[in-house]
Amino acid sequence: MAKDPNVKDRTRGKGLGVKKYDGQFVRAGNIIVRQIGNKIYPGQNVGQGRDFTLFALIDGTLKFYDRKGRKYVMVNELKDSGGN
Repeated sequence: MAKDPNVKDRTRGKGLGVKKYDGQFVRAGNIIVRQIGNKIYPGQNVGQGRDFTLFALIDGTLKFYDRKGRKYVMVNELKDSGGN
């Protein structure tokens, strides 16, 4: 059967972009950025998947920063207060 030229196929977007923002608390394994190629690079305590997804390796707060013309994201470890 021929396809009707007036019917448009709609495909869902890929859901790319920043998922967690600067200063936000993240848990280990949380996705921080979904991207195609390295637009933002992994910094300290951040892992990168095969599809360039950045994710937290530890619990902590996010920090985005620039270094040598590149954008990076890192996870700052939360300091234990030591009190009861």
